[in-house]
Amino acid sequence: MTTTQRVDIGKQQPNAYKALTALSGEAENNAVSAGLDPLLVELLRIRTSQINGCAFCLRLHTRDALRKGENPDRIAVLPAWRETGYFSDTDRAALGLAEAITLVADGHVGDADYAGAAAVLTDDQVAAVSWIVTVMNAFNRVAITSRYTVA
Repeated sequence: MTTTQRVDIGKQQPNAYKALTALSGEAENNAVSAGLDPLLVELLRIRTSQINGCAFCLRLHTRDALRKGENPDRIAVLPAWRETGYFSDTDRAALGLAEAITLVADGHVGDADYAGAAAVLTDDQVAAVSWIVTVMNAFNRVAITSRYTVA
């Protein structure tokens, strides 16, 4: 961790941060309307934040997931979700797509990753997962760039 003082870009330009927050709310509403479990939405946020190494968002969304009733064991094994029996086919499809979107620099969202998700998820669910993950990636970058503190 750096000790260099950073500009809190959310506070420096609050209208942009408010717009991102509003987009996050819209993405969450769309996910629930598409039939995705709110616990899965939190797991997508956590997994995205794990990949990006965003401690602030990890703490926030882990707390949210637990408060909503998520099983602590599922959170604990989330980085190894492919190796466990804790996750449904819908969870697996969404998590696979989330990882591909988050790791877009490693080869874009490949056809196999997309097809795997599209084979299980409806078009509305694919779109909803994509928006949840896109917004979470943006929040991770805001928190990491601004060095949001985690005591």
